[in-house]
Amino acid sequence: MRTSFWFLVVGATAAAVHMAVFMLTTPYLWPELANATGFCVAFVVSFAGHRFLSFSDAGTSLWQSFRRFAATALAGFAANEVMFIALLRGLNLPDWLALFFALVFASAQTFLLSRFWAFRRAR
Repeated sequence: MRTSFWFLVVGATAAAVHMAVFMLTTPYLWPELANATGFCVAFVVSFAGHRFLSFSDAGTSLWQSFRRFAATALAGFAANEVMFIALLRGLNLPDWLALFFALVFASAQTFLLSRFWAFRRAR
């Protein structure tokens, strides 16, 4: 229960950071690059929050968790970017709405990979 609570808090915070950076950079970048920029900034928030709050009882070292979470986050971003482009370019949704749906979609994948691999608990 504690893990789920903190995962939601950290995830929502990271998603808000991602969305804020996206909105601040879209006047200057293509939406796909603004999405990538938001991801990069939110990654730092997400890793720190998940390592020290969501999965504070992880049985992995900080460096091992970082490497695994980076792989997890990149997989989540790949799913996010594919969905974002499909919604933005294919269905012509507004960029902010396409990003919102893409972030929600990728969050489930990120939770599962984080919980059972990146921050695996000690046995």
